[in-house]
Amino acid sequence: MSPNLAQDTSTKGAISFTKDAKFKEACVGYDYLDRLITPAVKAAQGANGAAALWERPHDRPSDRFTPAEAAFIAQRDSFYMASVSENGWPYVQHRGGPAGFLKVLDDTHLGFADFRGNRQYISLGNVSVDDRVSLFLMDYPHQARLKVLAHASVHDLKVEPELAAKLATPGYRGVAERGIVLRLEAFDWNCPQHITPRFTASEIEAATAPLRNRIAELEVEVAALRKAGG
Repeated sequence: MSPNLAQDTSTKGAISFTKDAKFKEACVGYDYLDRLITPAVKAAQGANGAAALWERPHDRPSDRFTPAEAAFIAQRDSFYMASVSENGWPYVQHRGGPAGFLKVLDDTHLGFADFRGNRQYISLGNVSVDDRVSLFLMDYPHQARLKVLAHASVHDLKVEPELAAKLATPGYRGVAERGIVLRLEAFDWNCPQHITPRFTASEIEAATAPLRNRIAELEVEVAALRKAGG
């Protein structure tokens, strides 16, 4: 179950997320888990007394993004993407850029410009053999996490100008070497209980701005009182 979306007009249209009780109690995407619960996983669940938790009907489709997921994704400035190598080792990569660099192309596709980094190209090599990837998108301040299973494809932006335009990040200094399109398999919203809230410098700046403004006003008042008192 995804967080409820509320439009916050006091912050110039920024979208905020609130978590209701049902979100905290039922944080499972059944389509998502269908892909991941193997016989070995079922055995582990049974050994730990959790098998009955996952025997409910699979009644919550998660194979198409809704406006809630689209809004959440548009606010992210980073995500983690896992792929699997030819020798079976999983590899997790951090992807970053300006907020919204991961684009929602439609309700079943995401895309992003692959900016030049350390030039190891591990993820690029992995998806050329096995296109399956897993993404974690984190919102630490609001303790929200969106997990995505997808199939990745690599695109030459020089020969696909329409895609290049969709994935463009105007004003960002990163060099886009290619485009990556992710075809959605399933997604899941995670429970928030073990996500430690963390805040960026800009978020702290915005939160403390009223305090700094009030301090400045008080300093002016104190200076005026001192001057009046001689």
